[in-house]
Formats: sequence, C-alpha cells, structure tokens
Amino acid sequence: MLERFIPSLRDLDPDLREVFTQKLRVRWTHTSTALEGNTLNEGETLGLLQYGLTIAGKPLAHHNEVVGHSRAIDLLYRLIAESRALTEADLHAMHAAIQTSVEVDYLKPVGAWKCEPNSTLAKQGGRTVINDTYGAPEQVPTLMREWFDGFALRRSDPAVSALDAYTWSHATLVRIHPYADGNGRLARLVSNVPVIEKGGLPVLVPAEQRLDYIESLAGWQLASGALRTGSELEGDQERLGRFHAQCAVWMKASSALMDEVCELQRLRRA
Repeated sequence: MLERFIPSLRDLDPDLREVFTQKLRVRWTHTSTALEGNTLNEGETLGLLQYGLTIAGKPLAHHNEVVGHSRAIDLLYRLIAESRALTEADLHAMHAAIQTSVEVDYLKPVGAWKCEPNSTLAKQGGRTVINDTYGAPEQVPTLMREWFDGFALRRSDPAVSALDAYTWSHATLVRIHPYADGNGRLARLVSNVPVIEKGGLPVLVPAEQRLDYIESLAGWQLASGALRTGSELEGDQERLGRFHAQCAVWMKASSALMDEVCELQRLRRA
C-alpha cells in the first residue's frame, strides 16, 4: 500500500519492499510505545509481531500495547487505501486498538471521548507544574469537530507540506487531549496519514528523545493557556515553531531508513 504514495518503494525488489515495510511497522510501534514506558526493546517488538514470541519477565500489558499499536497501524493503512475522510468512528476504533488494558473503568472509556478532566504534570524551568490546559470534557466534541476540519484541510491541500500537516495534527490533537488515556500514541499514529499521502515516510519520535518531546509539547501548551471553544488550536506560535523544528529532524531520520534499503537495492543491482 505504501508504494502507492512513496515512489522510492516502487523501485525496490518485492522482497526488499516487504521487509522494509515490516521493519517500519516494528520501528514505529517500538518508538511510540516506548515513549509511554513500554519495556520491550525493538528486537523484542520484532519477535512479538513477526513470530508471536512472548518475552519472559516483561509485563503482559506491554505485550498487549505492542500488538494493539500494530493493529491500529492496520486501521490507518486501510483508511489511506480507501482514500476516504477520517471520521470520529475511525479515531475511536484506533483508540480502542491501542488501549488494550483488561481493566474496565467507566471514568476512562475506551473508544469514546473522555468524561473527566485529565491534567498532567510537566517540567518547567526546573520545577514541576500542573498542566491543566487541555480541553474540558464537555467541550471536546466541539473542539474535535474543529480538529477534524483542520486535519481534512491540511490533508487535502497540496500547498500544505507533510511536515506542516504532521506538526499541526499532532500538536493540536494532544492539546485537546480528547481521551482519558492514549492521546500521545493516537496522535503519533493519525498525524502520519497526511505525511504518507504526501509521499513521506511516517515521522517516528525516537524514544531516546522522550524528555525533549514531552517538554516541548508541554511548554507550548502552558504558554498557550487553557484551551476552550473559540480558542485558536495553534496556540502560541513561537513555541509551536520549536516543536515544528523537532518534527523536521525526526522526519529526516525517517528518510534515513529509506536510504538504507535503497543502498541495499543499489548494491544488489551493481
């Protein structure tokens, strides 16, 4: 499916294209789940997804998170292959895929908007502060309608770069924080829809840069203030620009994955 949008993939032999696509899924799943504290390394993620191998001593929940993220990628690929608009039902389905806990808490619904406020802790200037800037539960449906409109516009407008579409989609979805949990993983998934459709590889946030990633988004959210209906989703433009610059670096790193497999193809044909 990816080769439909990414010309470099069409130039690869079928076997290289297949293993590259598998490697991308493993790397994407590992980086995103590791950012949330998952303890499976990339090799263990491969073993679980490719061979169904469980890892001794690792929590069952961490295994389920990996499998769930991979299922959510399948949903995302299907959406792209069908060339249709992203709907609320699609987003809820992806959320249900990544939220694999067996615990049931009616205050933390899965595949549905949050019903309680969900503030977090953030680091600011050497201090720990409370980030209570997210959209209020009763305002989430209105805020998300605005987000869906903005997402669709950036997805379809050829004048909007893949980087700009990714940055806006990722940051604003996390700022709304529409779900009780799983907002980061979902944002790192769905924000790559326009990236792929515009001919790029998914942007992968390195687990090693977890602190910088979290601080960048939290700093922007705090500088932007509490999000309410009628507010600009983009918030503080200067601080959002810093996150944009980070995303540009991560996008280049994704391109390096393609360079590696293209070099293998070149050597094969030399």
